[in-house]
Amino acid sequence: MMYDKEQLSARIEAYMQALPFPQEPDTLYEPIVYSLERGGKRLRPLLAAMACNVFRDTIDEVLPCAAAVEVFHNFTLLHDDIMDNAAVRRGKPSVQRKWGVNSAILSGDAMLIYAYRLLEQADTALLPQILRIFNDISLKVCEGQQYDMDFESLEHVPMESYLRMIELKTAVLLAGATAIGAVVGGASVEDRRRLYAFAIQLGMAFQIRDDILDSYGTEETLGKKIGGDILEGKKTFLTTAAMETADEDTRHKLAGLMHNKAMIPDDKIARVLAIYDRLGIRERAEQAVADYTAAALEALDGVSAPEERKAQLRSLAAALNRRMH
Repeated sequence: MMYDKEQLSARIEAYMQALPFPQEPDTLYEPIVYSLERGGKRLRPLLAAMACNVFRDTIDEVLPCAAAVEVFHNFTLLHDDIMDNAAVRRGKPSVQRKWGVNSAILSGDAMLIYAYRLLEQADTALLPQILRIFNDISLKVCEGQQYDMDFESLEHVPMESYLRMIELKTAVLLAGATAIGAVVGGASVEDRRRLYAFAIQLGMAFQIRDDILDSYGTEETLGKKIGGDILEGKKTFLTTAAMETADEDTRHKLAGLMHNKAMIPDDKIARVLAIYDRLGIRERAEQAVADYTAAALEALDGVSAPEERKAQLRSLAAALNRRMH
């Protein structure tokens, strides 16, 4: 049968909540359960399940692999929060703030191992292919994180470099989850390639939409204060595009604002947004989201499955394009 998004999400959530983590030592496993219970969009396992469902009616076989990608994703968030000294994740205290840095490191390490435990449940005939995809995307995520850290010390990052960073840090994990789902579903090599390309483009649109929402969303819809990227001086599509577009004087002003930690936060955000608005940066970012989404749908068009079996992926791409949080 074909499942809709709500049905798939419910199956995935039930599976995630039922993962059998040991009780002891509680200081190792409680942070893991805590991080996974906080939810998030579950986008990666959803893509895995949808891709599988394009080619087969049952999704039971893909759930352990989908969960493995989600556990890995949350492992990266634990370590990201340590690197960023982040106090909050998804509106709640981060693991490193609640249990301490050492516990967050060790719990994150255990999550990575647990992800492989989940992959062990895959069909043994498919496991080598699944592991190749999983290992490839996992290493690329680390590469993307390193680039992101390297960019912190640079005043100007070329757009090409920024886009490569978000492809590695964000898009490849979405693409890998989708490709793994396609493998479990029995897709051909060519269809797996097209679905991987679909999810890469979707991931690029997803991250740029995040960048837009951090500056132009609302606290009510996002559940957090707007302008966090600006206050942290973080490299985003918006700052990268602005530095690329602006004249020398404006670039100097923007760089000074982004590095100024002493300014009143609301004033800093307002002044940076004024530069973005004057340069038409939001419009450029919106166009980039639309272009990447169109490229994703073009790749999906080439997948050799009936249109009705690709409808959920097409609907998800449209929803992510217009999302408000």
